[in-house]
Amino acid sequence: MAASLLNRALKPIKHPNFLSSLRSFNFTSTAANPSDGPSSSSFTFDNTNSNKEKDNSSIYLKPPTPDASTEKTTSVTMPMSFMTGSIVGKRFYEKVTTRESDDGVGWTVMLDYRTLKTPSKRPLKLPTLALAKAIAAEWEYQHTDGIRPFTMPLMKLACTALERVPLTRTKIIEHLMKKFDQDLVFCRAPEDNTLTAGVHARQVEKVDPLLAWLNSEFGFKPIVYSSFFGGKQGEGLTTAVVNLLKKTDDCELAAIDALAAAAHSLVIALGIFRGKLQIEEAIELIRLEEDLQVGKWGLVEGGHDVDIADLKVQIASATVFLGLSRKSLFD
Repeated sequence: MAASLLNRALKPIKHPNFLSSLRSFNFTSTAANPSDGPSSSSFTFDNTNSNKEKDNSSIYLKPPTPDASTEKTTSVTMPMSFMTGSIVGKRFYEKVTTRESDDGVGWTVMLDYRTLKTPSKRPLKLPTLALAKAIAAEWEYQHTDGIRPFTMPLMKLACTALERVPLTRTKIIEHLMKKFDQDLVFCRAPEDNTLTAGVHARQVEKVDPLLAWLNSEFGFKPIVYSSFFGGKQGEGLTTAVVNLLKKTDDCELAAIDALAAAAHSLVIALGIFRGKLQIEEAIELIRLEEDLQVGKWGLVEGGHDVDIADLKVQIASATVFLGLSRKSLFD
């Protein structure tokens, strides 16, 4: 069943290496196979331990508050360095499963008998079983010598969608629109310059179809500028994009924001969101000018290759998160 759900969500995504590693995870669900242990314990993040020491590199086990009416359990508190990319401690769990949330609306991830929680200690309640299983896969593949948050992009996006977006939705949209006029696809290299003529021709070939789609999608023709700083777009197009962003749910807006930040382009992010662009097509547009330079002068090992790998992770993870979070695909 899990494989079927993932196939439906990821069908339009052409990224075989990512999908093969994701599908190789042996998913189980405590909804179908309930754990023998208690399920009230939590997995959370914190920046203090029981001794009030300022130590952000360890995992702390805290005993529960005595309660004669409940079984003896423990909770796990993670340091705030989890969100910064540092290795936060050794793997302390053996089995990763998923189950339906207590209220029956959404899905949660279980580390042994502990419920996974967000940094603010709220249950990590996810909109679809497919997304819960994908995040479970990230936890399952952690090494015994340390938990590496930088290998868990879906978990990070889920925390952003559940905690940051509801509180800062207006600011996120304002930030996206603040840079809309300087969008990557609106900046065109000069055609009459011998140094940039090749870039201009490539932009016409690759970017113009996306601009034509933008025109047909929103009913307003975008304005292209031969300037690094772009220029003012029409009020009609700007308003139409704002209205679209306001209609998104929290997971969608988190994904769009992550895509736009990685691509330096809200238009490319919207192209992925609307299904116009696949992952590889988006990466090609983002790296269009730099790839031309690499083709001319060569690739710098430890520089260009690292940037390409990082970009692929950011774009692919946000796109996968977007697809897996859509309930309509699994109804």
